[in-house]
Amino acid sequence: MNIGNIATALITPFHEDGSIHYEMVAKVVEHLIATGTDSIVVCGTTGESPTLTHEEKMHLIQFVVETVRKRVPVIAGTGSNNTAESIQATKEAEAAGVDGVMLVTPYYNKPSQRGMYAHFAAIAKETTLPVMLYNIPGRSIVNLLPETILELSKISNIQIVKEASGSLDQMTEILAGAPAGFKVYSGDDGLTLPLLAVGGSGIISVASHVVGEDMQKMIQAFKDGRHEDAAFIHQALLPLIRALFATPNPTAVKYALSKLNISSETVRLPLVELTEQEKAHFDIVWEHYLAKQKQFQ
Repeated sequence: MNIGNIATALITPFHEDGSIHYEMVAKVVEHLIATGTDSIVVCGTTGESPTLTHEEKMHLIQFVVETVRKRVPVIAGTGSNNTAESIQATKEAEAAGVDGVMLVTPYYNKPSQRGMYAHFAAIAKETTLPVMLYNIPGRSIVNLLPETILELSKISNIQIVKEASGSLDQMTEILAGAPAGFKVYSGDDGLTLPLLAVGGSGIISVASHVVGEDMQKMIQAFKDGRHEDAAFIHQALLPLIRALFATPNPTAVKYALSKLNISSETVRLPLVELTEQEKAHFDIVWEHYLAKQKQFQ
């Protein structure tokens, strides 16, 4: 599965009453395709998937597939901490026409490495789609270890891992032992360039909602051997990335998109919108970034 340099973990825009705002979903999708996104991940954490019902998820996945019209790959987040439920969701997403699925490490249950291997292997067996593993111990508590990922990489349709452990050592260990064709993507925007430097393939991004073109410039500069240029863009991006994650994701990126008149700020409880003080802090970082951005336009 080729998902390019940047896959964006799509937000789910809501009306003020909390229902999904499908017109805005389409608007965000078009914005992403026009600004550097190579593929789209729907119903991930950034899409507030824990607050979406099963029916909402399936309808949203179908809508995004129909909106994208094969212009870029669409990957559906179908993993959960319930293996049977994940299998069912994966089958429904496959029927909806997605290009791949993303399976998060089971949260709350705290399974062992053997349990996680069995969980992912069972889901992969039930689909012909390419599978992306999603390791995020900060949210799931459990860390899918490199040796387990490498065992899973032997299953033919498990082709990518989204690594959000924050550990470059762990990512490097996976890369060193992975079979040809197995790819490691960062789950942290701030580690995009460092991961590329050790052999990674790209980023499953949140920041690309607002700075996708600049992130592509950074990646291309690195690939072209212009490492100083890549480092400069990375250094300019980092304070903005930190600001985007200073409050629970996706509250800040939704605020940023509202500033650009692309989406609303509305989130579903238990998330809440930014306070005026938090908005003011983000605005300062945003203005500083725009000033820096002029130097690599």
